[in-house]
Amino acid sequence: MLRRLLVGAVVLVAGVVGGIVLAVAVGIVRLYRVPSAAMEPTLHCGRPGFGCEAGTSDRVVALRYFSGDPDRGDVVAFRTPPLAESRCGAGGVFVKRVVGLPGERWEERNGVVYVGGERLGEPYVAPARRDRRTIAPLTIEPGHYFVMGDNRSSSCDSREWGTVPKENLIGKVFATYWPPDRLALGRPG
Repeated sequence: MLRRLLVGAVVLVAGVVGGIVLAVAVGIVRLYRVPSAAMEPTLHCGRPGFGCEAGTSDRVVALRYFSGDPDRGDVVAFRTPPLAESRCGAGGVFVKRVVGLPGERWEERNGVVYVGGERLGEPYVAPARRDRRTIAPLTIEPGHYFVMGDNRSSSCDSREWGTVPKENLIGKVFATYWPPDRLALGRPG
């Protein structure tokens, strides 16, 4: 009986791992490491990085966008606009949260985000992690998204380099696969 359970568990794990490897190989999902404190505490980066709370950076899985649009609150992986590299000192692929959708009017008042003049409920942003910026209202262009880190005081995001065009979106982060104690499936935060 124990042997059958053990064999069944090994077959199940092998099947899951094989499925993930296949999904990565054909490009359905992409794997990323969280390199900075911009999404703390929703997603951890590893010490000794500035502001990182964990010993190891979270590794996340993003499901590629083949159709459809992101929703407000989705955590997404995306290729940064060119200005990000000069403003943030880094470019490439970032992971942030979608807070503004195409056509919406976005603004920040004393560290609080407003969309369409209404305060945005953001339970994933702790009061101590807000900055105190005030940024005048702007209307998000069609086909663009406004993204921000959950750790606002340590995030270089759309406030610095503008909106993200839809074609730069890679996918929605839907799982954390490393480290083992952070294993999670579903939308972060």
